Order: sequence, then C-alpha cells, then structure tokens
Amino acid sequence: MRILFAGPAAAGHLFPMVPTAQALRAVGHEVLFASGQPLDQLRSAGFPVVEIGDGRSLREIFAEHLGGEIEYVNRDKTQEEIFDMAAGLFAHASRPDVDGLLAAATGWGADLIVHDSFHAAPPVVAALLKIPSVVHNFGVTPGLDMAKLIASHFTDVYEQHGLTGPAGATALNLGPLGGDPDGLPMRYIPYNGGGIVPTEFLHPADRPRIVVTLGTVLAEIDGVRAVVRLVESAAEVDADFLLAVGGADLTPLGTLPANVRGLPWVPLNELLSRADALVHHGGSGTMLTALQAGLPQLLLPQGADHFINADALTATGAALRSASEDVDTALLDRLITDPDLRAAAHRLRSDNAALPTPTAVVPTLEALTTAS
Repeated sequence: MRILFAGPAAAGHLFPMVPTAQALRAVGHEVLFASGQPLDQLRSAGFPVVEIGDGRSLREIFAEHLGGEIEYVNRDKTQEEIFDMAAGLFAHASRPDVDGLLAAATGWGADLIVHDSFHAAPPVVAALLKIPSVVHNFGVTPGLDMAKLIASHFTDVYEQHGLTGPAGATALNLGPLGGDPDGLPMRYIPYNGGGIVPTEFLHPADRPRIVVTLGTVLAEIDGVRAVVRLVESAAEVDADFLLAVGGADLTPLGTLPANVRGLPWVPLNELLSRADALVHHGGSGTMLTALQAGLPQLLLPQGADHFINADALTATGAALRSASEDVDTALLDRLITDPDLRAAAHRLRSDNAALPTPTAVVPTLEALTTAS
C-alpha cells in the first residue's frame, strides 16, 4: 500500500504524523510526505518528501495575505474567532498546493491520503481521485470540524474541479483528550526531531527541574515576552528553570537569576523525561509531550489552539493556567509541590498508555483502502 502524508510546513502540524508514518513503513508499506518549504524538518525524519506549493513558507504566505502583519498572540479573541481566522489563512496558504499534490498522488499511485486538518488541498485531491483519506488530529481540536471550516474558505477550488465539497474522511485522534467523537483512538507518541541531548539531562537533578518552552512558532514571532514575569518570579523558587526557547533573543528577560538558564535545541521528549514540571504556551504537541511524560503543567495561553487545550487539560486536574503577567512565586511553587496535580498527571499518562499504539492502528488504516 502507498500512503501519502500531507500537511502545512510547520513542525506542529507535521511532527504528530511521523510516528504513524513510521508504523506504516515498519510493516512494509510505502510512505511519501508532501509539503511546502522549508523541507528540512521532514528530511530529518528520514522519509522521502515531494515539494508542493510555490516555494514560499507559511510565514511568507500569511504575511502577504495579512498585508505584512502576522499576529500569533490573540488573547482578546475567542477560540472560535481565532479558529475562523486561522481557517482563512490556512485555506489561502493551501491554494498553491493543490496542483502539486494532485500530480504527486496521481503519479505515485497513492492508495490513501493521511493529512493534517489545517491543510485544505488533500481533501480536494482525495475527492478527485476517489481514494480514502484520514484527518490526522494533533490535539484537542476536532479535526473533521476544522477541515470542514477550512473547506468553507475553499469552495471556489472545489467548484473549479467540478466538486461540491470534500468527500467523507476518517479521523484519527491522538491521546486521551478531545479529538473527534467517532475518531480512531491512538496513543500519543512524541516525535520532536533530532538533536543533541546533553549528558546531564539523562540523570535526575538534585532539585526540581522545571522546563519552560514556547513551542516552535510563538518564540520566533513574539519572542520571550510571555515568560518575562515568570523569570522574575523564578528567582525565589527552589528549583532549576530550563528555558527551551530555541534561538530566541533572551535580552528582554534581563539578567537571568542563578537558577534560570537558556538551552540550545534539545528534543522536548528527552528533556521532559527527567523533568518535574513544564511551563508552556499551550500548544498541542508541547501539551501532549508533557502529558505522555506524566508531568504537571502550567499553561500560559496566547493564541492558536491554546485556549481550548488549556480548558481540556485543566479540567483533568493535571494543569494550572495563568495569564503571563499573573505568574508569581506561589503559583510556581504549587506547580512542583501540589500532590493532586502530580497524581492527575500520572493518571493522564496511564490513560494515554492504554490507547492503541500506531502499530496497532495499522490494520484499521489498511482496511480503509479495501472498503473504498
């Protein structure tokens, strides 16, 4: 069987699909990824990749569509307003992908398309070729609803191809929180790309270790403003704080307290395997990676899907939530000392581990091609 994976060229959308693709390839199926620039993230995953689009990155296309202004922090909008805005942006960004994806699927002879819910091109191609498709979720947000919302911004493309809209699709849920009600359940297994892991992080620390991250997009667009107050408060906490913010400029944080240090890129799942808690923006991949590690979390939602993620995770009792400017020493102390938080985080880890592995889901994916 030949399975074509497709998604926007962003780690948060592509990385969750890698373990599924690895499982399919491990049992002998052929796997091909299709995405736009930059392609380096997929090359490092070890899969063949076909380039689609017009050579521009998501950020370049978004900037053009918005007249040069890219907003990631949207704490004044509702989650519904943010999703509708995102649907329009991702639909616009998908327009250059349709022809290339159709050519790749046709020429390669794809039997099944697995795609991210924010990519508008795959449902068009699946409908044209009459092949089954799977919406690969990556967090709490129901992927079928999001794919439908994005399709509503893509009606002219469907009409150009003589289609009334996308064909039916199967949803694949990741982890124990949210997703589509009728979606196939699957355990979340983190893939965070390659990277050098300092030896010290392979051993337990002498005191609590709190990792702080802002994901792969927020720090690039908005810098580290979301954690200025946190770093100020950290000085009075009996713990070590590790700033996993990639190459972001730390200047706005001033002189770092003795117990706060910046890190080079380290795969998050490895960093969290010896951590005691995580503070982050509320991104899906970050949240699920900490969930899989059984860690208490403090979410500082800024935009994107952060608010729906924060609602779902805090409802389990495994996380705290705060506005960035309201973080204080008492909150950080609670993050590492509250036994109820830690017990709830361990329960979530067990819930995730009880779900079928990607390998166990493979026969169900195979059956989609015989049923179509």
